[in-house]
Amino acid sequence: MAMGIVNDSEFEDELKRNGILPSSDSSENVKIIEKGRGIGKTAVPNNLRKIIGETSEIDGRQEALDLARHFDISPSSVSAYAHGNTSTASYNKPVESLVNNINQAKERITKRARNKLMMALNNITSEKMTESKARDLAGIAKDMSVIIRNMEPDTPVNLIGNGGPTFILYRPQVRKEESYDVMYSKE
Repeated sequence: MAMGIVNDSEFEDELKRNGILPSSDSSENVKIIEKGRGIGKTAVPNNLRKIIGETSEIDGRQEALDLARHFDISPSSVSAYAHGNTSTASYNKPVESLVNNINQAKERITKRARNKLMMALNNITSEKMTESKARDLAGIAKDMSVIIRNMEPDTPVNLIGNGGPTFILYRPQVRKEESYDVMYSKE
């Protein structure tokens, strides 16, 4: 049958020839549009990657695995998202937006911990040093500093020296008069 405008009976005849039986119920012809990821689709939205990566780094891997299970995302993908990657195949090539999102979440926690640390340090006074509460305040300060250390991103280590600038000084060589060529001139 050539493509064109046909009447209903010709259309039904063509469906029968192709093995497609027309249905009396019109609701069967309507295809339901699936929302979200859908079954069999492997593309994970970038925002979901960010949320799972952040959850893994902040709340722990188990929480991220529980969240990923609801979206049918594999545990290996959760590990990749926690490191700022889109998959395990690109594990050594982190995506900048994912890494920035994880670092921003860590910075929020670090800022709150730093504020609590400063409050605890400000409340340790000489009067409270004699009381037992100073130990509690020192414990809070120690705990907050551990949180800050764990949440701050790793700083790259300079391979030369202690990480500061490196200065190399050369002193001039002292040479004796005998090492130079001598040229005599008439006066």
